[in-house]
Amino acid sequence: MKDKPKQDHYKIKAQENEAYMKGRGAQINTPNRFLKNEHIREHVEGIDDWSDDNSPTQYIEQEARTLVNKVDSPDVGMAYSMNPYAGCEHGCIYCYARNAHEYWGYSAGLDFERKILVKKNAPKLLRAQLMHKSWECMPIMLSGNTDCYQPAEQKYRLTRSLLEVCDEFNQPVGILTKNAWITRDKDVLSRLASRNLVRAMVSITSFNEEVRRVMEPRTTTAVQRLRVIEELSNAGVKMGVMLGPMIPGLNDHEMQRIMKSAADAGATFTAYTFIRLNGAIKLLFHDWLYKNFPDRADKVWHLIEQSHDGKVNDSRWGLRMRGEGAVAAMIAQQYQKYGKLYGLNKDRFMLDTTSFRRPGEQGRLFD
Repeated sequence: MKDKPKQDHYKIKAQENEAYMKGRGAQINTPNRFLKNEHIREHVEGIDDWSDDNSPTQYIEQEARTLVNKVDSPDVGMAYSMNPYAGCEHGCIYCYARNAHEYWGYSAGLDFERKILVKKNAPKLLRAQLMHKSWECMPIMLSGNTDCYQPAEQKYRLTRSLLEVCDEFNQPVGILTKNAWITRDKDVLSRLASRNLVRAMVSITSFNEEVRRVMEPRTTTAVQRLRVIEELSNAGVKMGVMLGPMIPGLNDHEMQRIMKSAADAGATFTAYTFIRLNGAIKLLFHDWLYKNFPDRADKVWHLIEQSHDGKVNDSRWGLRMRGEGAVAAMIAQQYQKYGKLYGLNKDRFMLDTTSFRRPGEQGRLFD
């Protein structure tokens, strides 16, 4: 008897009268795996019993205990990360950070976009980390999980304060964002760049506005992101582009255009990821895919399965962010080809860790 094919196919059908919530990536709240008891819709026909309006974003201020986290994954190019916000109003449907929201008692779905945790003491925590004698200077990644320039930054300016602390200590920092708000910090970024202490990446997934609006609903357009690369590159900041995730049958055909456009705007390095739907994200993405692209949903879903050993997620190191099989290999080959064609990733660029100093510390004359 032949083994049954490995399937990871989940169907969540919308009610016929269910309204699509514009401006949100997720359309549902998935169950939280850590909660024993949850409220669920058992009788959806009782329309007077439920209200599912698109409620406004809620900012939940907190005093965090820690900020800088050590990153052990060999699949990401960072040793440490810090995130001033948990949850992200951008609402990107594919975001791997969604699952982490369950640790706080919320859903990875709509809660992730509507309940944003604000670590108000983030600058204080970073300063304490850098002042500690055990800290050996290593680059820290801003937005290792959620976007540090999401809409909450317009109110709280925590990212700005974190960069100012890095500037004071000569602490190298990396940034990944898809929001044009980063240009508001061009002054401090330029100061850091002049001492080889910062590099930034802008994430671009699609130039198709119809796709971008539903896949990353509260983000800036791809054209605006190119302007960010150009403006900050002209200000002396080392700029790159993140192509991610590449989704077969949806945006993989745009890889060449993204890389060329980014290079023309001043980007000098790149990175990419292949779509991976782990945890609750597979439920959310499936729901989103069939609601927005019913004409190609089956094709896209099965292409993802083909690239993850018959599933939509693979947790194996080295494969989970790249995929395997013919489709994933084709994307990897294109990435290498266009990188060479447009002169990207030619130089190995390292941030300076030798000039780190604590305020009031004597100069290291004999190092």
